[in-house]
Amino acid sequence: MPAAERITVIGIGADGWPGLPEPVRAVLHAADVVIGAPRQLELLPEIVGQQRHAWPSPLRAGLAGLFEELTGQRVVALASGDPLLSGVGSTLIEVFGAEHVTVVPTVSSVTLARARLGWSAESVVVIRAGDVHAVLRELAPGRRVLVLSADESTPAQLAALLADRGFGDSRMVVLGDLGGTAESRLDTTPRTFDGRAPRLNIVALELAGPPASSWAAGLPDQAYQHDGQLTKRDLRASALARLAPAPGQLLWDVGAGAGSIGIEWLRAHPSCRAIAVESEAARAQRIAANARNLGVPTLRVVCDEAPQALAGLPVPDAIFVGGGLSRPGVLDACLVTLRRPGGRLVAHGVTLETETQLVKAYQQHGGELSRIHVEHAAPLGAFTGWTPARAVTQWALTLP
Repeated sequence: MPAAERITVIGIGADGWPGLPEPVRAVLHAADVVIGAPRQLELLPEIVGQQRHAWPSPLRAGLAGLFEELTGQRVVALASGDPLLSGVGSTLIEVFGAEHVTVVPTVSSVTLARARLGWSAESVVVIRAGDVHAVLRELAPGRRVLVLSADESTPAQLAALLADRGFGDSRMVVLGDLGGTAESRLDTTPRTFDGRAPRLNIVALELAGPPASSWAAGLPDQAYQHDGQLTKRDLRASALARLAPAPGQLLWDVGAGAGSIGIEWLRAHPSCRAIAVESEAARAQRIAANARNLGVPTLRVVCDEAPQALAGLPVPDAIFVGGGLSRPGVLDACLVTLRRPGGRLVAHGVTLETETQLVKAYQQHGGELSRIHVEHAAPLGAFTGWTPARAVTQWALTLP
């Protein structure tokens, strides 16, 4: 821990100092240093001799250096509402450990928004709008979503995106400065929203639109932009069934092509993480576009060749190798990296050379080896016949 032995994180609402209980005010009075966003620091009265610091940018990278300078001092950090609800409290615990952080929450903007709307906690999903495209994963008629806006531009971005996707008649409520003296409310729809919003706002959505894309593996192939390098729907569903997405786990999608495996891994659960590795720049850009378009803008794209691109990446829970098997060392590098208990690897081969490589891997490591043939009905003159796709060899391995 590079700072004072303990950091106290205090949640503060839009009502500022008057809304804080007396014991919390006493903690703030006794602090040597208070850190927060400029907007939050302005809510506090002047306290003689107390230092005030804004958060570094970028936040996580600058924390160690900032707190190194504060060694031995009593430090209070300000957060919005509940510091552990998509807040800085979570970041501080991740960086310094829970044993060094004390959290003092207040009523969050999410709680206040639900109270204003009469929405139960279990009926709502909460999204932090680092990228408004994250809302696209949640598109379903009747779905309730609370979006924690980045600033006053977020509601307009959301409205435009939802209207473009056929959800322009959804209920949209822009709640500003919740809990403060300037609290405001605007009931509108994405189609009719005039674009004006306070800087501090949260957007409530009750979605109305066409049937949504499933979270199950195997989205239609036309959901993706691609140049032919796409793991097709039936093979994708088969691979993801064996990769078995689980909350919080990390996938490497090696030779990602259009990024479909990593994208559908992320769509399985909002806490899933994925890294797509693709050597061609145009495809890498297309992967990022596909991820945003399908509601998972958190997909990390690494544009470099495997196996050297894999060095230094976080250790994965599962690996899919869809391309690059013919490049020396790719499969070996993946197998060496896959060392967590229960780790999964799935690899696809379509050539005799890659099939031979997968057969050898199966003989050496075990697992499951399959050859998958998919045929689709198509016109054949005046009749209908079967059109076969190229057979794919699939090797799947699960560590004990």
